[in-house]
Amino acid sequence: MLVRPAAPQDLPAIQSIYGYHVLHGLASFEEEAPPLAEMRRRFEDVTGRGLPYLVAEDKGELLGYGYCALYRARSAYRFTLEDSIYVKHGQQGKGIGRALLAELIVRCEALNYRQLIAVIGDSGNAASIAVHASLGFVRAGNLRSTGYKFGRWVDSVLMQRPLGKGDGSRP
Repeated sequence: MLVRPAAPQDLPAIQSIYGYHVLHGLASFEEEAPPLAEMRRRFEDVTGRGLPYLVAEDKGELLGYGYCALYRARSAYRFTLEDSIYVKHGQQGKGIGRALLAELIVRCEALNYRQLIAVIGDSGNAASIAVHASLGFVRAGNLRSTGYKFGRWVDSVLMQRPLGKGDGSRP
């Protein structure tokens, strides 16, 4: 498996992976799969800021993707990012998400960011929680019933990991 920077030609496969999760899962709180043009806009926003947007592929098949975006827009948050990882349906449990997240961490540290936040949809998403914990994230909180999808209330789990020196020194 190869983890590499995403390219514009990867966007149809990325849209397909994400669309499946939107329509069938609780990792995303979107309820309608965004069209390709919107996925392109999001990709350009992330990469235009110099932030990492990666894909995992094997033998030319895109198996997952992940990126880091600004956690919040206000200036005091400028050293904190939020990660997003999505693995193709049927490919979970093969280390794809972990490989993507591990490489995102390396790249974000190289960019001198100090904190990485995971906002995990669904407190029952044991796989995502475990992957994040295995790479040094700690549970920072649980926001109860913040989303309503598929006819039920859904929690958001917050996890956090320091990057580089974290808050051990000034940026």
